[in-house]
This record gives sequence, structure tokens and C-alpha cells, in this order.
Amino acid sequence: MVALLSDFGHRDHYAGTMKGVILGICPDATLVDISHDIPPHDLQLAALELAAAYRFFPTGCVFLVVVDPGVGSARRGLAADTGDYRFVAPDNGVLTAVFQQTPPTQVVELTERRYARPTVSRTFEGRDRFAPAAAWLAKGIQLSALGRPLNDYQSIDIPVMQVGDGGIDGMVLRIDRFGNLVTNIDRKAFDRLALDGEIEIEVGGYPVGRLVETYADIADDEVCALFGSTDHLEIAANAASAVERLGIDYGAPVRVTRR
Repeated sequence: MVALLSDFGHRDHYAGTMKGVILGICPDATLVDISHDIPPHDLQLAALELAAAYRFFPTGCVFLVVVDPGVGSARRGLAADTGDYRFVAPDNGVLTAVFQQTPPTQVVELTERRYARPTVSRTFEGRDRFAPAAAWLAKGIQLSALGRPLNDYQSIDIPVMQVGDGGIDGMVLRIDRFGNLVTNIDRKAFDRLALDGEIEIEVGGYPVGRLVETYADIADDEVCALFGSTDHLEIAANAASAVERLGIDYGAPVRVTRR
């Protein structure tokens, strides 16, 4: 199985062409799209979406991640093994969140030309370098065959919540297509704070009414908090967009305090 994540969208041929390259090398591959709707060049969101998804795939899956602001530059390509999964991506930090959860056991630079297409376009390395490498891994080659060991791979700064005596400070890191504001505040930290009594939640300076179990518990005129499928605090409305209700965007501060 090869799972793909990119910022290519579906209007152009890019995502489909990568699939064609993979199937040309490994015809038996099963191809799964995680998403191709990452905003262009948004490494942080790509890293978070990948981290939210990869653990739910079968052991042995190869993940092809192409969100690549530095395409055609001197930045390297890499392949990584975390034990249960393997990843192929540009060396730009897009694997940061995965590596924070599951440190890699092996990382190599994509230097072995026989596992790339004969001619590598400087504007479409996803087709010519990354897709072939992912396909060869799916076909059964060892990760080490793709190139030399790499120990100094890149990472990006992904904001983490700050827990203090008085509360938790976080921020909105993701906004899903339903307009739900997904924060970096996890359930464990929240529950520890809530043990001492009732809590208050603010996002972007707006008070959030209450904590609910699911979207259907939210009244039509409310914006509430809940824990979504990734066990992170979300700000949501019922069958409506919390983003539109509050006018809040990525990076908005979130504050959880005791009453």
C-alpha cells in the first residue's frame, strides 16, 4: 500500500501522474489518498494531517508526502523507516510531527539514481524522484538501497501547548473543512486541569460556552468546545462553521483556566 499526501489539488495532473509512475514500477500497489488539498506550501498543516492519519493504516504502508516549497533547490529528498511504516518526502520538515510521535529507526537520503526516473524535472520531483522511491519500497527493496544514511534531517517548529499552574495556553493549528477550530491542547492536559474544578475556555478572546461530547450537543446559536477524533480540543458549531461565527483563523490563541 502507498498512501499519498500533497498540496497538488485535483484540478491538475500532478497527483494522478505520481500514481501512474508508482503503478508502472509496482503494478500490485494499492494507492490511497490521504489528501491532496493541503494549502500550497503549508508544511505545518501537512505535517499535522499526516500525523493524524498514518497510525490508522496497515503495518508496512509506504507514505509518499509531497509538499515541497523548495522544489528544484538544493534541499534533499529522504526516505525513513519508523518500524511499522516507511515515508518518502522532501527533507523540509514535513515529517516532523510523525517523528515526534514515532522516532525513525533509519533515515536515508535519496541519492541512488537507479531508483529515480532517468530524467528528473526540477519542477516536478514528486513524479521523478519521490514517487519512484515510494514505488520501489512498496515493491520490496530495502530502505538502505535508496541512498546513504542521513542523520541531520530537517524539522519545523510546531507550536505546543504551555501548561502552567493557572491554566493551559495553546493555539488553533488546524481548521477542517467544516469550520471546526482544532487546537494543540490535548485531552490529558485538559483533564488534569479539570480535576480541580470547573474550567473556562477562550479562543481569540471569545469565551466558549461549554464543553460537550459531540457536535449534536451544540445548540443552533452556540459555539462550544469538544474533543475530536485526534483527542485535541476543538471549537465547533452544530452544522455550521465556528470560523465564520467567530472570525478566527490559524494561530488564534486558546486559553483554558480554572474558574
